[in-house]
Amino acid sequence: MTPFRLKADSSQSIFDQVVYAATKAILSGALKPGEPFPSVRTMAADLKIHPNTAHKVIQHLIQERWLIASPGRGTTVATPPQARSGDRQRLLSQDIEQLVVEARRVGASLDQVLESIENHWKSLDRLKAVGDDN
Repeated sequence: MTPFRLKADSSQSIFDQVVYAATKAILSGALKPGEPFPSVRTMAADLKIHPNTAHKVIQHLIQERWLIASPGRGTTVATPPQARSGDRQRLLSQDIEQLVVEARRVGASLDQVLESIENHWKSLDRLKAVGDDN
């Protein structure tokens, strides 16, 4: 069984949605280091996506060091990788710029955006704390 779900979001590709959902599951503790990651077949069936997309997601997560592929053992969750040089800069420039543009487009104030970011940050911390208790 795949321990994450997709939210209907037509603004992102299915690939990007699955990568995001898997990354969030790892960071929140829903998927712990050393645990088996769903197979291509399982993920495709559970998420109702094409097996080629599931395969591409797994390969991407291996390349980004979120998963480890071991012959005879399968694919397992890795310890969350340390940020690579440039990751923080990309987040703090490109991704934040997109957030600001979208927030202004819908008329959100800076205070509303900051409150939402804080709420999401705390929500992820709560998910991780619950996952750590199991």
